[in-house]
Amino acid sequence: MASTPKALLALENEENGVEHVQKRWIAVRPPLQTGGPSVLRALDVDSVQSLGPSPPPSFQQARFAVILRRQRLPTDRTSIKYHANIPSRFINLSNAFEFAGWGSLTRIQLTEADYDAGRRGRELVEKEKVLGQFTACALAGNAVLGSVFYALPAVVAVAGIYSPISLFISTLVLFLWRPIMEELASALPISGAPYSYLLNVSTKSVALIGASLLLLDFSSTSVVSASTAVTYLAGEVDHLPFPPWVGAVLLLVAFTIVSLTGVKESARIALAVLSFHLGTMAALIIAAIIRWRIIGFDQLRQNWSRTSTDTTRDIVRQVYYGICLGMLGLTGFECIPAYIARIKPGQFPPVLRNLHLPAVLLNTSLILLLLAIIPLEKIQEGANVLSLLAEVSTGRWLRIWIVVDAIIVLSGGVLTGILSACELFHQLAQHRILPRIFLKTLPRTDSPYISILSFSTFSGMIYASASASLSVVSQMFSLVWLTVMLLFPLSLLLLRFNRGRLPRVKQCHLMVVFLSLVISFAVFTGNVAVNPITAGYFSAYFVGVVILFSVTQNKIRLLRCVYWLYDQHPILHDSCFTSGWGGILISMMKHLKRRPLCILTKTDEINHLFQMISYVQKNEETSCLKIVHFHEEEDGIPSELEANAKILDEAFPEITIDLILVQGRFNPESLSALAHHMNIPTSLMFMGCPGRSFQYSVAEMGTRVILL
Repeated sequence: MASTPKALLALENEENGVEHVQKRWIAVRPPLQTGGPSVLRALDVDSVQSLGPSPPPSFQQARFAVILRRQRLPTDRTSIKYHANIPSRFINLSNAFEFAGWGSLTRIQLTEADYDAGRRGRELVEKEKVLGQFTACALAGNAVLGSVFYALPAVVAVAGIYSPISLFISTLVLFLWRPIMEELASALPISGAPYSYLLNVSTKSVALIGASLLLLDFSSTSVVSASTAVTYLAGEVDHLPFPPWVGAVLLLVAFTIVSLTGVKESARIALAVLSFHLGTMAALIIAAIIRWRIIGFDQLRQNWSRTSTDTTRDIVRQVYYGICLGMLGLTGFECIPAYIARIKPGQFPPVLRNLHLPAVLLNTSLILLLLAIIPLEKIQEGANVLSLLAEVSTGRWLRIWIVVDAIIVLSGGVLTGILSACELFHQLAQHRILPRIFLKTLPRTDSPYISILSFSTFSGMIYASASASLSVVSQMFSLVWLTVMLLFPLSLLLLRFNRGRLPRVKQCHLMVVFLSLVISFAVFTGNVAVNPITAGYFSAYFVGVVILFSVTQNKIRLLRCVYWLYDQHPILHDSCFTSGWGGILISMMKHLKRRPLCILTKTDEINHLFQMISYVQKNEETSCLKIVHFHEEEDGIPSELEANAKILDEAFPEITIDLILVQGRFNPESLSALAHHMNIPTSLMFMGCPGRSFQYSVAEMGTRVILL
């Protein structure tokens, strides 16, 4: 490249057939670090003879000649990217609000105060990792291991004597999900999963479908656990002093108060409940084994003799239906990744193992002991089968113990749903789907009281809309849970395809992923075949929640539709009651669009920047976007970054694209400092997929991954 000249000479001919006027354009541009625009002025040829001949300009000097000529501020100083010939969907009203102003170049030097604030923020994040191997198990364990109280009767009702086979197979299926969940957690150790997984590997609309399913799942976990606990109690006493639905509401209220004590204290309470439950189940299994040894195999033979007329087709059908319903004995596992950000590093795989193996043991051993000791018709008659097993094995005292345990551990399932939902709400609030008020916490316990109270209210509405019917909520819960479990292998497939460079500790075989997808569809189909009305309840609640999240996500689009309807009726513009609506709607849209987002780039490749901006345009509602580049040395700034930012600023007239150059290294500490300096949380900063050489995890950076 030739040495850099001071000025650019170009010849412009005005070819109108009358005369040719020769002019030379002098583009005098300040150095890059000033950030100022080039100054273009036209001089007569004779006036620049003294400059002498000059070599052709470099791109560094000529790149702004056309761009800045088009981006000069209009005479009315409105500074909008707008032309009169652009068509508008609005006939009578202005569409000027659709267009944003021109972007700018800014250089930032982070101060020590910014770095101190960033370090404090990172320390708070690290302090949130309070859950060890056993406390993390306890939060989901009460839901997982407490499911034996309602899963066993459901399986026996369809599988009969083949229930042990069905339950054993269904619990073993989780061996397929464990490596999938571990790989996802190692790549994206972010709370709110699988919503957060889908958000980083797919579009925001797909992620909101996952969020809708998760919210229904957590709500169903709380409602079913509370209602089942009261139903279990009602089955043991002649008459309750209150209707069962009142007891379920009281349990929801009680554990709402418990969850306000904070995650750490709630985990300790959950651990105490789980320890009591495991001790109770161990006592029941030992007592039942002793009883089985006394009575021998006579009862098991009698129960088996009832299958003498079963054909091979009947046996296969019963085992299949039993497997489908037996999967409900694993409900609660989907809650563990929801609070993974609070689990200490390296403890996630042991948590899955510590809950899976006891689930296999409890489900298969208890169903086998039931069939060996209790007549099949009695098992199929009642829901409180474990308390019946306890009384037959030892006497009335163990039955009372089992009832107390059922009420306590099922109540712990209420806590699981509440705390998991709080982590989901935290993610949704950070991504501007829910208001920022959901991030507020109590001063002493740091519990997100708005999220807790909102979720408890939502769960109460679900219960009320189902007419306080446990069967309705349970039927909806079965398909919701299966669909949520389907999201994990689906998320891993999208991660492998869309974010294949994302570092992770280990990878499971691709056939495991496909097999889990096939099993998910097969079990889903089986549950619908057992009770087709289940699909109706599932669809109704799912569509309702998706609409709710779609409204909160697309606020500006909805306001634009209202503005369009207002535009279609000119009579409203002249009414004394509605004449100001247009201005109010525009003001609301401008306020919502003014909230900024950041994209972090290390390259100046325009196709890369274009893809990132296109993602923001399709998935976020904003007219203020900042391209951020970290650099340590002045010559480390990509040569075409500023020019390409200007081009893209013109290519997206509805978005103001600012270029920000930050002096410093690109690491979590600098990013947190920048978030404090710009008042933009790292959750609203987007970056491309890091490679294996990148030394920080996505969780450490706190950003969203939006490109391969």
